[in-house]
Amino acid sequence: MEEKAQGSRKNTGMAVVAYIIFFIPLLTDAKNDPFVKYHVKQGLVLFIGYIVTMIVGMIPVIGWIISPLLGIFLFVLFIIGIMNAVNGKETPLPVLGSFAENFKF
Repeated sequence: MEEKAQGSRKNTGMAVVAYIIFFIPLLTDAKNDPFVKYHVKQGLVLFIGYIVTMIVGMIPVIGWIISPLLGIFLFVLFIIGIMNAVNGKETPLPVLGSFAENFKF
């Protein structure tokens, strides 16, 4: 029973890491855990969202207004994702989470 609890804590930790640096869990044994893979995919969607936000930020005037708003929105999704991982939930992130289902690895 203790090993199961310890293993789930490790996987929860790797699921949290997936939101910070999405590919790190893929380099460990956690890559075989469906729970961790789910959060890796969610983290990848957030990463792509941040790249899009940076590109939008390069557009004069309109991008300068929209980019900070998108950044705040993505930060809120980041916090939601971490809270889902810590609580052991596989709930997709609002708005962007459904795109994660398109990734197969």
